[in-house]
Amino acid sequence: MRCPFQMRWVLLALGCLQLHCAADWVHYRGPFANGVVAEGGWLVGQGVVREVWRAQVGVGSSSSVVSDGWLFTAGHSGENEVVRCLSAGNGRERWKFSYPVALDPNLFEGGSRATPTLGKSGLYVLSHEGHVYCLDIATGTVRWKRHLVVDFGAVKPEWGFSGAPLVYGEQVIIDAGGLGASTISLDADSGELRWKSGTDKISYAGPLAVNLEERSTLVFFKAGALIGVEPRTGRELWRHLWKTDYNVHAASPLPTGGDRLMISSGYNAGACMVQISGDKVSEVWRNKNLRCHINSPTVWGEFIFGIDGNTGGGNLVCISSLTGERQWEEKSVKGGALIAAGGKLICVSEKGDLVVAEARGDAFKQILRKPVLKQRTWAQPVLVDGRLYLRDNAGNLVCLAQ
Repeated sequence: MRCPFQMRWVLLALGCLQLHCAADWVHYRGPFANGVVAEGGWLVGQGVVREVWRAQVGVGSSSSVVSDGWLFTAGHSGENEVVRCLSAGNGRERWKFSYPVALDPNLFEGGSRATPTLGKSGLYVLSHEGHVYCLDIATGTVRWKRHLVVDFGAVKPEWGFSGAPLVYGEQVIIDAGGLGASTISLDADSGELRWKSGTDKISYAGPLAVNLEERSTLVFFKAGALIGVEPRTGRELWRHLWKTDYNVHAASPLPTGGDRLMISSGYNAGACMVQISGDKVSEVWRNKNLRCHINSPTVWGEFIFGIDGNTGGGNLVCISSLTGERQWEEKSVKGGALIAAGGKLICVSEKGDLVVAEARGDAFKQILRKPVLKQRTWAQPVLVDGRLYLRDNAGNLVCLAQ
């Protein structure tokens, strides 16, 4: 018997040892690391939204995390990377922490790449140059710091370190890219090294923790392969080769339930559904119906939704998770990012328009379209307690509500 959709995602969430209430959004891609939100009551009735507050948080494509009424994000201002804690209710600044980092534009605005991650021991921040900070959640003071290049011999990828740190129990897992330290585990409380493993070059997607065959597994989208790792030791469990131009794997692997993961890359690479059985990986399907360049796809029911094609020109598409067949394509939604909530797709286009549509496989059915931001927008939307948070690459952060 098939497990109901909502229960499947509850079971997936159990793959991560540190659990949070449904109202929290503590790491990139949300509560279940797949862009799916449990909230079902957002945007009902007439589909009218209002702006609650707006703030300037600095240049970058970092998204936000929200917990207990506070929002945390990072951006580049002046000559510094600035991490900010704002009231999720009114946008007022509680604290900020800054440290010197170059803007480093490279065919885009530059600035902050990785989304901060919340854990019980602090807020974990990774800069595109390799700084790792654990900050006190209440004050922003430094609890500990490390550097991927200096401390672990990491090699900075062409567009900078971008994968959000992953809190797994008492560990902070980071895709580092050092020789013998491609993946590292740091103690969440002290920052001391717990283990390091692998020699793979890294790409830009962050690590995630999932249950595959009822076995907790850390999953990484490295520069040349999708790999699974044992969480306590870093021992490699399985590997599936996947090559793209410029080693760009920026979209996170997408758990679709059970023992399956979908990966997708731009530069005409396409998408592939893999099935994990012990140390074996098999391809369920592979095609070019979804080529995610920058942002990660999401899933609702038996359908996957994502932006097909390279940044700037990609269209919103829907494919079947079972067969990979394309169901529909919507050319009015160009680039940007999206999440799924309560049977709806919540999209922000690259030019900053909010687009809400039904998450259905037979056709694109728009519910709302509203210009919100005016600059290029890559950051993933965040939805918590009926508030939607959108942020563009220029650092304009807006909070919307019904």
